[in-house]
Amino acid sequence: MADAGADVLVAGRDVEPEANVVADDVHVTYRVYEDRRPRMSEILATGLKRPAYREIKAVRGVSFVARQGEAIGLIGRNGSGKSTLLQAVAGLLPATGGGVYARSQPSLLGVSAALQPNVSGRRNIVLGGLALGMTRDEVTAVMADVVKFTGLKDFIDLPIRTYSSGMRARLHFAIATMVEPEILLIDEALSVGDQQFRKRSKKRIEKLRARAGTVFLVSHSLDSIADMCNRCLWLDKGRLLADGEPDDVIAQYQQAMDKESDE
Repeated sequence: MADAGADVLVAGRDVEPEANVVADDVHVTYRVYEDRRPRMSEILATGLKRPAYREIKAVRGVSFVARQGEAIGLIGRNGSGKSTLLQAVAGLLPATGGGVYARSQPSLLGVSAALQPNVSGRRNIVLGGLALGMTRDEVTAVMADVVKFTGLKDFIDLPIRTYSSGMRARLHFAIATMVEPEILLIDEALSVGDQQFRKRSKKRIEKLRARAGTVFLVSHSLDSIADMCNRCLWLDKGRLLADGEPDDVIAQYQQAMDKESDE
């Protein structure tokens, strides 16, 4: 992932000024080693000495421009490349072909994201705020609002290890948006929250978009994508099959899934 600074440039050409992220023919391929020892016959026949591996082409030639004020939903079946693409946008996985260019460092929020399990939710808010570049006084000033947003008032001073996955997701979303990142990537973290939390999250996302931010949302809840996003990308086997209005793309996806189940 390349940080383009004030201007986004791709292959030496200017990109529209509203662009926050540009994916330019992105490919992500990685190796998965087989969890077995090779048979003696295989070693004798091929000279194989190392464990066999398989190349997984997780993302194949994906291109798009994500603009300021957009909330973009990513849909597709399991293994379609959605999470891998988000990790490439965040700079956590290197693109093996093409490139990703961003106006600022994207912030990736996942349901399995690391929190400090043995300390309290309140302490995690402090640590998270400091990691995001806030001062201790700034964290103290917003602490009450963050706790209220999480809805965890009765649990905020308990260790994180006692929290459910939904409670951890609420806390982490609140921490990740304390400084309203310009580019926020959400990978299934809202799917485990209750309806009230999703409503609060939607308002927070709308506020971020209004300040020229860009949000990517991966979710298996098509209703959440339709409700929170104004654009949708459909990935299948690492390829981008559709890009457009959420209702239109979701309808195409559901039609394809229904057709496949009837075959």
